[in-house]
Amino acid sequence: MLQTFCFLLLPGFSMMGLMSAVEPLRVANRFRGELYRWHLLSLDGGPVQGSNGISLNVDGGLDTPLEGDCLFVVAGFEPLASFDSRLAHWLHRAERHGLLLGGIDTGSFVLAEAGLFGKQRLTLHWEAIDAFQERYPTLCVTQELFEIDGRRITSAGGTASLDLMLTLIGRSHGEALALQVSEQFVLSRIRTQQDHQRMQVASRYNVHNKKLVQVIGEMERHSETPLGSRALAELIHVTPRQLERLFRLHLNETPSNFYLGLRLDKARQLLRQSELSVQEIALACGFESSSYFSRSYRARFATSPSQDRHEHPDQELGHRIS
Repeated sequence: MLQTFCFLLLPGFSMMGLMSAVEPLRVANRFRGELYRWHLLSLDGGPVQGSNGISLNVDGGLDTPLEGDCLFVVAGFEPLASFDSRLAHWLHRAERHGLLLGGIDTGSFVLAEAGLFGKQRLTLHWEAIDAFQERYPTLCVTQELFEIDGRRITSAGGTASLDLMLTLIGRSHGEALALQVSEQFVLSRIRTQQDHQRMQVASRYNVHNKKLVQVIGEMERHSETPLGSRALAELIHVTPRQLERLFRLHLNETPSNFYLGLRLDKARQLLRQSELSVQEIALACGFESSSYFSRSYRARFATSPSQDRHEHPDQELGHRIS
C-alpha cells in the first residue's frame, strides 16, 4: 500500500531532522518498489531556508490541496516565528481530512500552539523541553527519541527521525525491511523510542560511581524545588559528610556548588529559549530571591541574565513566539 508523507518546512527548519526522515523512505523504495511518496511544503510555496543556511525548493504551499497519510511540521530554533491563524486553520483542516499530524525537532510547538494535542504523549528536542513545559504545562511531554500516540507522531529531530521512520517502516512492512534499510545507514541497531535523547549522567559527567550518578539524576529532576544536602544524602543512603566526599573525590566540587551550577545552566537555557521573565525563570530554577539569582548568574557566566538575553536574541524563544 502506497503511503504519502508531507513535510511542512518552516523557516530555519532542521535539515538533519528532515533528511533523517526522508532518506529511510527513499531506501525502502529502493528495496521494495514504490512504498512511499513524500512532498515538501512551505508556507508560501517558495523555497525555504534551513537552519544551516541551505534553501530547498518545495512542491507547494498552504494553498496546495491536502493529500496524503501523514503531515509533519519540521521546525528548528524559531518554531513559532511564522505561526499565525492561517497556519493553525490549515493544520486543523489537515486533521479533518484524516491526516496523521506530527512534529520534527521543535515542530511540536506549532501543533501545541494550534491546540492539536490533547492527552497524547509528545516529544521534541531536549534543549527546548523546559521552555515547552513552561508554555504548555498541561501537555504530556517526554524525553523519548520519538512518540507515536494515536494520531500524533513526534520526533526529537536529528537522527531520532531516522529511528522513528525505521519503526514506522517496520510496522507497515516488517522488521526485515526496517533492518535492511538501517544497514544502508551503517547503523548497529535501531533505537527504540525509550532510548534517551541525551547521554546518560555517567557519560555526560564522566563519573561511574553509582551513588554519585543517582544523586546527580535527582538534582536534575529537582531544579525547581532544590533538595537540601541531607535529603540528597538520604536518597542514596549516605551521610551528608560522605556525600561531600563523593563530590570532592570524583568531581572536585561540593554538592551545593554543583547543584547551583545545574540550576544556573537550566536558567540560561530558559532565558534563551522561552518568553519567561527573569523573575519567572529564577523561580523555575529554585531561586526565591531574584537578586541572589542575578549575582549567581553573573558569577557563573560573567554577565547578568538580562544582558545575556539581550546579547543572544537570535536564540531566544521569547522573541520567536511573541
